[in-house]
Amino acid sequence: MATLLRKIGLIRLHDRDSEDPKHHQGSLKGTRGKSSSGGGGGKQCGSGESGTLSTPETKAKRSEQPGKDKPSARDKQGKEAREKQQQQQQQQHSGPLAPHRQHCTQVRTRRLMKELQEIRRLGDNFITVELADDNLFDWNVKLHQVDKDSALWQDMKETNTEYILLNVTFPDNFPFAPPFVRVLTPRLENGYVLDGGAICMELLTPRGWSSAYTVEAVMRQFAASLVKGQGRICRKAGKSKKAFSRKEAEATFKSLVKTHEKYGWVSPPVSDG
Repeated sequence: MATLLRKIGLIRLHDRDSEDPKHHQGSLKGTRGKSSSGGGGGKQCGSGESGTLSTPETKAKRSEQPGKDKPSARDKQGKEAREKQQQQQQQQHSGPLAPHRQHCTQVRTRRLMKELQEIRRLGDNFITVELADDNLFDWNVKLHQVDKDSALWQDMKETNTEYILLNVTFPDNFPFAPPFVRVLTPRLENGYVLDGGAICMELLTPRGWSSAYTVEAVMRQFAASLVKGQGRICRKAGKSKKAFSRKEAEATFKSLVKTHEKYGWVSPPVSDG
């Protein structure tokens, strides 16, 4: 009898093992879910793990997992180290610019010192130079002579004007770029002198400039253009006392350069004198 009961038990065990494993696992999950929830109304563990939580529940679930959303202290240190390395690389790349600027300053200084000595050595009273605020790169140039047969020279004599005062500023890359030259006093009309005291001359533009030009050569060219353009000292009431402005001169010069680059420098506009 005992032997028969053992056989029956083996048969039942065999039948249980031959059932569908999915069905078997599902029943086990359902059993575990009910036991863990304490009743049939709770959520099953399987449904929670399969991603069916609502949005607030998902955020709460993620917030419970450290190290995924918030960077760790090691990550912050690594980021700071990378940023520091990038800054060092940028400084290394920008390092050669300082010696280049220093070289340009030395070239400009030597050239201007040499030109000052040459002008003082000439002593022909054509031009004299004074440094504006003791700045080697900012000159006030007095033009004492123009063509004595010109109407401009006659105006200078009649108005007791001893010289035409110009301001010359030299850029960082002088003598490879032209200086900016403008008239300060007296107020002139025509002669290629425009608003603000700007001067319409091709050699004062990057296109017409040559590093071989000296300040003296520029002044001689300017004196010739004054006479050629029939420049005169302004004697109109009110207007003659209005001082030239650097800001206005710079804007005027920029505009005339654009105009001449488009139409050429062969024939200046009638408005330029």
